[in-house]
Amino acid sequence: MSRFWSAVVHGLTPYVPGEQPKLDKLVKLNTNEHPYGPSPKALDAIRAATGDGLRLYPDPNADALKAALARRHGVQTQQIFVGNGSDEVLAHAFMALLKHDRALWFPDITYSFYPVYCGLYGITQRQIPLTEDFSIQVEDYLPQAGQADAERPGAIIFPNPNAPTGRVLALADVERIVAGNPGVVVLVDEAYVDFGGESAIALVDRHPNLLVTHTFSKSRSLAGLRVGYAVGHADLIEGLERVKNSFNSYPLDRLAIAGAVASVEDEDFFQDSCRKVIATRERLVANMQALGFEVQPSAANFIFARHPQHDGAALTAALRERAIIVRHFKAPRIDQFMRITVGTDAQCDVLVEALKGILDR
Repeated sequence: MSRFWSAVVHGLTPYVPGEQPKLDKLVKLNTNEHPYGPSPKALDAIRAATGDGLRLYPDPNADALKAALARRHGVQTQQIFVGNGSDEVLAHAFMALLKHDRALWFPDITYSFYPVYCGLYGITQRQIPLTEDFSIQVEDYLPQAGQADAERPGAIIFPNPNAPTGRVLALADVERIVAGNPGVVVLVDEAYVDFGGESAIALVDRHPNLLVTHTFSKSRSLAGLRVGYAVGHADLIEGLERVKNSFNSYPLDRLAIAGAVASVEDEDFFQDSCRKVIATRERLVANMQALGFEVQPSAANFIFARHPQHDGAALTAALRERAIIVRHFKAPRIDQFMRITVGTDAQCDVLVEALKGILDR
């Protein structure tokens, strides 16, 4: 470790992103990218934005994108915040809205960037165990009679659907958590909601403590463009804007803004591409179960599966030998599971045939 590092850097345990390997004839099912390309209208808009205008700074407020998102979600533009991928939006939220005297609460099995942000920003965390079937128990996030203020959350965050499990919490249950904690911010991270969940954006006008984040990286097939956003009460959005403008006033470039606007406006393509992924997911689940895998219910563009007679790490390694990459987590309680991105039907067929061969050895 460098003697020039700050004390904060010495204490960090960075997030480890999904591998981006360079292998021939790779079947890449490890980072939850969309198996189909983005909207052709988005690609056309990006091409059209590639010109002399790139010598100029982009709109620091990305007003065109905020307006498009506001129209789609039926909210006001001042209720929209945009950033360089939802990870940046989340990072700003951790600093602006989730850092308080009391601990930030989130599930013990969830998006592994959350504890990283806590370490970066010096936020006390409390991890709430999921149930035995990896569900979020609503009551675990509600104030209890006689509970001291110090034992209550300073803020709450959870993905819905959860990652890496894929399980979804019903909108009524999300609202119970939000309504039960009116004095703290509840952030619902909806990176995967378009594949089977019901968005909590419908609740933001009723609950000023609710912030909902989305990404263009999953359902809109624009992971390479790096666009994310948040929807919430104008006061919450102003907090995010204050942090953003103290960090980087131009998080979205001209190409990203143009492509994202066109993607939002191509609703038919968006809905059709989501339906394709959902259909392939259900087909993949059935094929995996036929091989003896236990598969968690998924409302995401991935599945979370284990085989009762085969080690998860060994299965992951055996697939890699066949140029098929899936994600394996070594964390307690889930070290026997593989998280498998839903690819095309053809990619999923290759995966299933490979698993048949591995299991028959």
